[in-house]
Amino acid sequence: MKIRQAQNGDLSRVSEIYVFNNRINFYPIFKDAHFSFGALQVVSLIDNYFAKDDIRQNLYVYDNGLIKGFLLMNGTEICKLYVDPFFQCGGIGNELIEFAIRKLHADHLWALEKNTGAISFYQRHGFCLTGQKRLEEDTTEYLVEMKR
Repeated sequence: MKIRQAQNGDLSRVSEIYVFNNRINFYPIFKDAHFSFGALQVVSLIDNYFAKDDIRQNLYVYDNGLIKGFLLMNGTEICKLYVDPFFQCGGIGNELIEFAIRKLHADHLWALEKNTGAISFYQRHGFCLTGQKRLEEDTTEYLVEMKR
């Protein structure tokens, strides 16, 4: 199976995908070089986030011999869905989100309002904007709620 629950040995690759996507997609919005290129590092992200039992237990990877993307759930909420930029537009994101919907009963998520590409992706998979917004923690940017 291409999508499976993450194991400890997967966490460096998951963190690498997360860091790279953050720098490409969110640095242009937040313009926080100190965070994106200083504080956000693979090793510290593993130690302080992905290695926590409650996170790792809800983490799934797309693995066809190489981990190319991942999905993090909290109940029925999609918390994170990332594909390595080198492998985007190859159907991996589609497989991850359909797995989340079919197998994990995903029915809602929050997306950064300025991340129009992500919002469009989620809309293609049946998620709709609810009109609810909240500030992203420690920023002036808004997250928007989406439900199926």
